[in-house]
Amino acid sequence: MAYPGGFAGIPGQQQDTGMSEQDQRMVKMVTSGMESCLVKSIMAGGAGFALGGVFGLFMASMNYDTPLTPQGAELTKLPMREQLRRGFKDMGTRSWSSAKNFGKIGFLYSICECTVEGFRAKNDLYNSAAGGLAAGAILARNAGPQAMLLGGAGFAAFSTGIDYYMRLPESD
Repeated sequence: MAYPGGFAGIPGQQQDTGMSEQDQRMVKMVTSGMESCLVKSIMAGGAGFALGGVFGLFMASMNYDTPLTPQGAELTKLPMREQLRRGFKDMGTRSWSSAKNFGKIGFLYSICECTVEGFRAKNDLYNSAAGGLAAGAILARNAGPQAMLLGGAGFAAFSTGIDYYMRLPESD
């Protein structure tokens, strides 16, 4: 669809803004790539991976090995260098684990929600609910059908609530 005074897909964008034909093709390619479910899902997975890594790093600082626990008492007997080495290793392990999990969840939800949106050809809250239901059920598949139902319902409620909040009009 072409818009008066602009090229397809970007209303109001002037064709004579100094963009060469090659630049216009590049903009169209990037725009169509950003509409792809696979690209959206990879970006959501990458963002989830980064957020999960930071979250895991923060949670690793909540170390439960205090001198009052057997593991903590043993750790305090080690030299400072070894304590630091073990601490950094634990932080890395927890960060990596959390990053993988957040990335997987972000990718899975995004691909489910985008697929539903593609089939329905609408962008509304039902896509979030259906995508959340599917993603939650897939994540809980190893725990049985009851867990799949509860996991799907919980994920659907959470994702619909977040999407509803994001769609609220801004008030100043």
